[in-house]
Amino acid sequence: MVRILITGGAGFVGCNLADYFLKKDYEVTVFDNLSRKGTEKNIEWLKSNHKNKLKFIKNDIRNFNSIVDAVKNKDLIFHTAGQVAVTTSIENPREDFEINALGTFNILEAARQSSSDPFVVFTSTNKVYGNNVNKISLIEKNTRYEFADSKYRNGIPEDFSTDADEHTPYGSSKYTADIYVRDFSTIYGLNTITFRMSCIYGIRQFGNEDQGWVSYFIISSFFNRPIVIYGDGKQVRDVLYIDDLVRAFELVSQNIKKTRGKVYNIGGGTKNTMSLLELLDLLKKLGLNPKYKFNEWRSADQKVYISDIKKTKEFGWEPNVSPEEGVKKLLNWVKENKTLF
Repeated sequence: MVRILITGGAGFVGCNLADYFLKKDYEVTVFDNLSRKGTEKNIEWLKSNHKNKLKFIKNDIRNFNSIVDAVKNKDLIFHTAGQVAVTTSIENPREDFEINALGTFNILEAARQSSSDPFVVFTSTNKVYGNNVNKISLIEKNTRYEFADSKYRNGIPEDFSTDADEHTPYGSSKYTADIYVRDFSTIYGLNTITFRMSCIYGIRQFGNEDQGWVSYFIISSFFNRPIVIYGDGKQVRDVLYIDDLVRAFELVSQNIKKTRGKVYNIGGGTKNTMSLLELLDLLKKLGLNPKYKFNEWRSADQKVYISDIKKTKEFGWEPNVSPEEGVKKLLNWVKENKTLF
């Protein structure tokens, strides 16, 4: 029996991971402080679906002693807990650092001390590439920006430079954690993997204007709430539906020898991109009438970010769910769960 610990397991990514592995009869422990909006609803959903199978620890990843206890005897750790919003990190950089950098260090140090030698999968972010991405020349089209440099026709690779200013506190704290995860593998022999993730969306995501833009647009449009667009809406991201991400977690954890110590960009790739304006158009086609206004660009916002995901073929993964299909799935879930909002 594989014993799994999921930090942030009541969050959007974490609860979907927990549900998936509980259905496969793994021993799953969720660790979460339930501070983020929607987490209490998600943990109740997990409990109702899995009765007494779910183990839940309510605590904070900044509490090292609690992390040490949680990590004991675990074989696999999915570290999804974190402060996830750029705006929040600018308003409170100390808290952002303590959660993302110190919290990740606590996980690594507890894993290093554990006799079970666990495999740690860390959810990093495309924001570690910072403002370097904005130095790539762009072509402006009617609804989107595109990279002008053919060197990046497949997106941003894992060896793209991370050494520049303007990461934002969020990007800096996640990059600090990113470095520690890799160094604990190199120096201490810890089994670690880093997923630099791009725009994950799907069911049980309670998006807002600071984070989770696909979900935020869908929820706001369905309930006729105003949407704030920072910039001109031509920003492009590769988007990845949650089911595809969960499958990536499973596959990478089944290929430890191939993947140990490595970094992977995880996103929809070039085949699954959308601009903000293009999502609005899709929502209109699906019968919604989104109301939106424009505001100034946010600090260090990347006008185009697309993940080069060809390296993930090392563990046999690629996305299956198109943006059109994924948006429909999420919209249907919102319709069926109106009382949650």
